[in-house]
Amino acid sequence: MEKLYDAGKARAIGVSNFSTKKLSDLLVVARVRPAVNQVECHPGWQQTKLHNFYQSTGIHLSAYSPLGSPGTPWMNSNVLQEPVITSIANKLGKTPAQVALCWNIQMGHSVLPKSLNEERIKQNLDVYYWSIPDDLLAMFTEIKQVCCYSLYHHT
Repeated sequence: MEKLYDAGKARAIGVSNFSTKKLSDLLVVARVRPAVNQVECHPGWQQTKLHNFYQSTGIHLSAYSPLGSPGTPWMNSNVLQEPVITSIANKLGKTPAQVALCWNIQMGHSVLPKSLNEERIKQNLDVYYWSIPDDLLAMFTEIKQVCCYSLYHHT
């Protein structure tokens, strides 16, 4: 990848599903710092350790499955039915999906939501002109983190 970068064929290098350990190891040997790490990130798997690491290194977190991934082996709950999320959504007059997406955006992450439903796609785009107030944002720390860390983050 660095050769492609050096040749001007890539403007940036990114990685996916790298833990802080793997990223730290990479930073020791890489000539070109990764610009982004794409990981699953949502209110049910907040990736706090990675988020803090990125804050200190300037690497961007791009969140895939920002609405959760119910039905997968590592998720035993549905983010969009999480009481904290639904409560905030009701208070703000937004959908739970909008609240989950807005949380990621306010954390400084980019989001990659998936939907085939035109109405939901439009709702998912309606997250840039409002924000979650600080008192409600603080409630996200109450959400139990339910994902199995070891599936993606082997040391």
